[in-house]
Amino acid sequence: MSSVRRNPVLLFSVLLVVVSVSAFVEELDDSFLETRGADDIWLIKFYAPWCSFCKQLDPVWHQIGSELKSLGSPINVGKSDATVSKGLAKEFKVRGYPLIVMLKKDVRYFYSGPRTKDGIMDFANRVGGPLIRPLNSLQLFQHAMNRHDVMFVYVGATSQLKGNYTSAAEELIIHTFFFSSSRDVLPKAVSLPSLPAVVVFKDGTFFTFDEERDGDLKSWINRERFPNFFRIDSYTLYAMGDSGKLVVLALLEDSRVSEDSLRYKSLVEKVSSDHRDVYGRSFHFGFMEDSSYIEGLVMGDVIMPSVIVVNLSNDGYFLPEGAVETERHLLDFLNGILDGTVQCQGGNGVLQRVRRFVYDIRVSLMLLFRHAPVFGCFLVGFPFAMVTVFFYLCCKNRPTTSDDDDNDSVTPSLQRHSRLADKKSD
Repeated sequence: MSSVRRNPVLLFSVLLVVVSVSAFVEELDDSFLETRGADDIWLIKFYAPWCSFCKQLDPVWHQIGSELKSLGSPINVGKSDATVSKGLAKEFKVRGYPLIVMLKKDVRYFYSGPRTKDGIMDFANRVGGPLIRPLNSLQLFQHAMNRHDVMFVYVGATSQLKGNYTSAAEELIIHTFFFSSSRDVLPKAVSLPSLPAVVVFKDGTFFTFDEERDGDLKSWINRERFPNFFRIDSYTLYAMGDSGKLVVLALLEDSRVSEDSLRYKSLVEKVSSDHRDVYGRSFHFGFMEDSSYIEGLVMGDVIMPSVIVVNLSNDGYFLPEGAVETERHLLDFLNGILDGTVQCQGGNGVLQRVRRFVYDIRVSLMLLFRHAPVFGCFLVGFPFAMVTVFFYLCCKNRPTTSDDDDNDSVTPSLQRHSRLADKKSD
């Protein structure tokens, strides 16, 4: 940095880059909703100056603004200090930081994925583009297949099913892409019993929506928008809670890949593939390499590698009674969950919430003492010191027994003196 200060040309170049990058992100205030164009599309980050996560996201946000502008995207990128522009923050119901939202023709789409450039760019391109993207040729269809692990396609002419498909896309576009095509665009291997139809392509195969079997179209899309088996992080696991399915997880060590880890991963993947017709409607399948989320859920250490089934709708979980060594063991475990013989642990009852609150405090304090022991001692010791001083002052100011006795002895004498004075006056 000192060399930069000594070189005026280099310093000017750095400042020029900073200014040019910052020019692609506009600072928004409370007048934004009145001055923006009706057809403008905005990607907005609400932040607070003291928020460390907001500071970490700031350089990524400027990269996103620069890249969208260089690609000729119609999306405008802005940011707003929610502690200053309180009217705008109230309008968007900002409760936490950073909050990322896409505003498109008065419709607000809130982003809940990982705070990474790729994740946010994917969200911006998906929501900022057409709601349903037409695939007019086999080449476009194959290109889309190569880009997306999961792809929903409406096939056929205008119908009530297409109306339902459009309504589902308006809500679920924040999660996945939606396409439409004619029958002759699809590969010859794709056979459809009738038209119109909604088809999901994933895991090298396809499935057709059946209202009698699958129920509501939007619920079906919400269930099927994940691959059959894939790597799951905490953001994805949280999003799976809306699908109504349980999640079968192979928990693996994140530092090394052991033989046991590979066995658990292969076992869960095999069951997800070979028994999809039996368990696909009830379970998602995947593997997880970071156990911190699961440790917070079970409020303790978890065995690695192992298998766990998570119910995100009520923060519950299922653990096998013994080791899962074979495919038969895993199938018996899943069958026990479905028929109720394997009991759900955890949950979100009142007692469980209190326990989780205490656990979160204990973990936070342990991390604090580990990384900042001096500040941790002050933070914990200061309240205890204040309570001790308070009780000491209360005890010191409380009347003693001897004082009460003196008061008792003085009071009768004063009463006699008052009666004598009354007699003299008479």
